[in-house]
Amino acid sequence: MPIVGIIAIIALAATVLCLVIYNVNLHNRLSKFLNINQRIKNLSVVQDFMSTVGDDLSVNQKIKKINEILIEKYDIKYSTIVVFDGTEYVVKASNVEQKHWNSLKSLHNVDIFQDSISTATPKYITVNKEGEQLPYQQSEFGRAKSAIFFPLYIDNVYIGYWILESGTPHDFDNVDTTVLEAIRGNIVSVLKSVVHQRTLESMVRTDQFTGLQSETFLYGDGKKIIDQYTTSTMCMFKIINLEKINKKYSRELGNAVVTEVSKYINKNISNDYIFIRYMGPKFVIAFSGVEINSVAEFLNDLKSNVEELKVSLNGIIKENELTDHDVYAKPILNFVISSYYKGTGLEEVLRKLENYLDEAEANESEINNI
Repeated sequence: MPIVGIIAIIALAATVLCLVIYNVNLHNRLSKFLNINQRIKNLSVVQDFMSTVGDDLSVNQKIKKINEILIEKYDIKYSTIVVFDGTEYVVKASNVEQKHWNSLKSLHNVDIFQDSISTATPKYITVNKEGEQLPYQQSEFGRAKSAIFFPLYIDNVYIGYWILESGTPHDFDNVDTTVLEAIRGNIVSVLKSVVHQRTLESMVRTDQFTGLQSETFLYGDGKKIIDQYTTSTMCMFKIINLEKINKKYSRELGNAVVTEVSKYINKNISNDYIFIRYMGPKFVIAFSGVEINSVAEFLNDLKSNVEELKVSLNGIIKENELTDHDVYAKPILNFVISSYYKGTGLEEVLRKLENYLDEAEANESEINNI
């Protein structure tokens, strides 16, 4: 072979080798860029998740917002989060039409997913041709053609599942499952962080005698209202002669006193303020956004008016309707007030007020600022 041909072959081989090396380097750099880009996206999603946890929303609203973030950030066709609430499976968030929810909240009964739940591993299913349907589908042939099922666990306790669906067969064949696993972890982290909030929300009860919210309301929705302001005034009062009324007359009359005092005060304070039955004979009024010196005169008038009430088993007796045969009781109140500052411990302020009332002299009936 002529020397020129040999040189040409060597030059060509060198060129090809250089192109191969260049393409490999380009691929590595592109992969590295994509990985960095994916990490940035994942970090952005995590930040959005954490921001949602801190939002002034209910637990259910937070879960729905999380699902919306997933759908938007990762361009997911269908995303559904189902949680077991202790008695049944509930669809907490989904962009699937509600008519399909019965199927989606019953996936734990589908054989193909039961192994996934028991082993805590994802399950990917897809159809291969038109006319086929996924194992859990009943009458929704055209909606989902592929799906990935992720069981959800908090501290090794199974709490529900997250399912991704697509209308395209084999749409998740090449998906990066490590990214989806990271997303699942973030979903679990958010669900875990709202457990305490959910507990508070479920504990909120209405007092049967007064119709007022209970103490736990203050630490949930009540605190959200109060914390719209930098400074507020917390007032706690106690019907100090309630125990005597119960003993001297009857518990029924004592209950009537509690009811009528609550009714009177609720009617005579602004709807902007929070009024709850704290515990037993103790009540709390939260004057949101009001300084202490602005409530003193109002509370003096309120106390004076309440202590003029004559309460019978049939309600309040007016002075001109009073007879010698009427059995009634007059409430006596002891008030204590304190400032509350946004961002500080509301429970500590209430505990301080409660301790003061509990340790006060039995006959103390004042309005004290502590």
